[in-house]
Amino acid sequence: MDAQRVKIVDGGKLVIPAAMRRELGIATGDTVLVDVDHGELRVRSVPRALERARAILRKYVPEGVGLADELIAERRREAERE
Repeated sequence: MDAQRVKIVDGGKLVIPAAMRRELGIATGDTVLVDVDHGELRVRSVPRALERARAILRKYVPEGVGLADELIAERRREAERE
């Protein structure tokens, strides 16, 4: 999607154009993540941010391996040793 000019209104509010909100999958009342990345403002939906985090994690954790299951198993082993 091409860049669009928008204005900052009272209180520092930024109105995100409807087409961009639809593309991002965000609606009125949704919570988004906002950060500054190399001098640019970045807005992401929470589901998109989670999807990206999972993709990064998958580089280090093989498919089918559940970190929560591994953590629980490790804690149980530690408890048995005590």
